[in-house]
Amino acid sequence: MRFRAGIENVTTFFRIMQSVEKLQKKCIIKFTEENMHVICNSDANEGGIQVWSQIKIDSIFNNYRIQSNSNNEITVNLTCEAIMGALRSVSTSSGVSNSASGSSYETDEVIVKLAKKNDQAVLNFEITGTTAGGRKVKIGHDVRIEVMKPVDVARLSEPMCPEPDIHVLLPSLQKMRTIVERLRTQSDLLAVRASHNGCLRLSINTESVKVDTDWKDCTIPQMMKEGASQDSADEPPPDPEQLFSVLVSVKSFLKFLSSHVVSTTTIACVCQNHCLILYVYIGDVADAGGVLTFYIPAIIDDE
Repeated sequence: MRFRAGIENVTTFFRIMQSVEKLQKKCIIKFTEENMHVICNSDANEGGIQVWSQIKIDSIFNNYRIQSNSNNEITVNLTCEAIMGALRSVSTSSGVSNSASGSSYETDEVIVKLAKKNDQAVLNFEITGTTAGGRKVKIGHDVRIEVMKPVDVARLSEPMCPEPDIHVLLPSLQKMRTIVERLRTQSDLLAVRASHNGCLRLSINTESVKVDTDWKDCTIPQMMKEGASQDSADEPPPDPEQLFSVLVSVKSFLKFLSSHVVSTTTIACVCQNHCLILYVYIGDVADAGGVLTFYIPAIIDDE
């Protein structure tokens, strides 16, 4: 089992892990020949929210080499904080302080590889830099990992969801986060609603307060349904005024909104009364370097 790669886009890698760390402290990273998958399943976090992401290798790495007996795939379990610490120590600009020597250096190269230290599997980050005086420096970070067995990897599966009732292009996640932070103090539940006329509505409704926040003229992308046929294309268009709705945990929705650090475009899919699926694209949708898919389960309000 071998793995070695140069990290070309440290900032994107760090922001992906930053988004995931807000959800849960540990995650799974699966390296394949074409993609890196970052996975958070519902077993280890509150609220049942899951993340299943797929990032193109060449959007983060260069000189990428992987070899294993499992179709050249390696899946590891690790803590988000540990890998973020290693990535945080890397700078794409000058002026990073080497705490050991007190000198500053410009990063030249970052290599990550699979290694073993004292019988413990690790991801070894090797940072090579040059000081202002032209001296070469080398710094290493080891991130403890657990290499998952193929039988355990085979048990991993994305949630089964019905066909979404509507897709909507979300406004700025950072601006949405400011609004939802205010709503959090008034309710634990948030209704996410969208209609085919481009209306997106976030609502809370309690005994003491009712608040609706609307965005108008949102883009409603036309997504091809699975197994779509000519017959389905002939179906009458949906009522543009009908609002499709899903009730979710405010806390879970805020955890998703932390992904604003990496997102450029986000598409929300409402599966009415079942779940909210959110696709956070890294880069433009047409040529995205990857996508983080968040699954937030619906909360059934019996009242």
